[in-house]
Amino acid sequence: MKKKTTIYDIAAKLNLTAATVSRALNNNKKISENTRKLVKQTALEMNYEQNTLARALKSGKSFNVGVIVPRVDSNFFASVIRGIEEELYPKGYHVIICQTHNQEILETSNINSLLNAQVDGVLMSISNAKTNIEVFDSLLQKQVPLIFFDRKREMDGISSVTIDDFNGAYTATKHLIDQGCKKIAHLSNDRSFEIFKDRYAGYKQAILDHGLEFDESLVVESASKIDEGKRITKTFLEMQNRPDGIFSSSDFTALGAIQEIKAHGLRIPQDICVVGFSNEPFTRFMDLSISSVDQSPIEMGRLTAQAFLEEVSIKKKLKVQKKIVLQPELIIRKSSTRY
Repeated sequence: MKKKTTIYDIAAKLNLTAATVSRALNNNKKISENTRKLVKQTALEMNYEQNTLARALKSGKSFNVGVIVPRVDSNFFASVIRGIEEELYPKGYHVIICQTHNQEILETSNINSLLNAQVDGVLMSISNAKTNIEVFDSLLQKQVPLIFFDRKREMDGISSVTIDDFNGAYTATKHLIDQGCKKIAHLSNDRSFEIFKDRYAGYKQAILDHGLEFDESLVVESASKIDEGKRITKTFLEMQNRPDGIFSSSDFTALGAIQEIKAHGLRIPQDICVVGFSNEPFTRFMDLSISSVDQSPIEMGRLTAQAFLEEVSIKKKLKVQKKIVLQPELIIRKSSTRY
């Protein structure tokens, strides 16, 4: 069996001390950047594998970070995770990904499992707005940094990275009004979550600000599923005075709406304009591309990881609380462009 490369092998090759190699591999600022780069490149070439257990015992860190998301088969959450990994991997951290399937019991189980694994931090998007806050307190009591992204709970001392959902919804609804829509429906989601409550509020405010009549019957909550978008849109189309615009809080329900509108022989955007939210990849690749609000998920992931790194870098037991709010961008495509 081939002998494992050690720091002594790297030191001998570079004519350095083992202590210098060790410090360079651990990003010690006392070692020059050029030397750190040389040592890391040589370690890579020599297939050196750092003993993570020894490193953890020495530093008191596991160099593992837990990331909890409602689901990983969503482009949005997959992109957030990518942003987190791109920021943490170069710093020597590994990411443990957990998903909750929007179930509170799984969310609690994941947090407890990550605590048992002695992770250095937990970055998460909550799955249930009504989850008992004590489960988050268990992290704080053990001084494990907790950072929320996208879906969050308002808690003192906890940093979060979100987008301005209100503004995103307001801009999308105003765009529909600018395209001549007079009766705009809203496919909402569970408004116990702050993000969907804010999207509803942005939609409503845009309606009122532009002199249109706000009609609560045109607002329907549903899960973010294509079939739900079809089902709800069918009820809209059966109205005597049907909507001429639809703003959806999800691209998936927006896609369902478009399929149902087409099934009724109506034209998009001439008869009904549609705008979604999240800018999923399929929205731009369809023959009838879908207008959608982009949430900058990779940037959200990077900023979430940076908030974690900032918190663990502080020597004193000071609590860092950052509330980072990204500005969304409306991507206008065929589904809503009349002019």
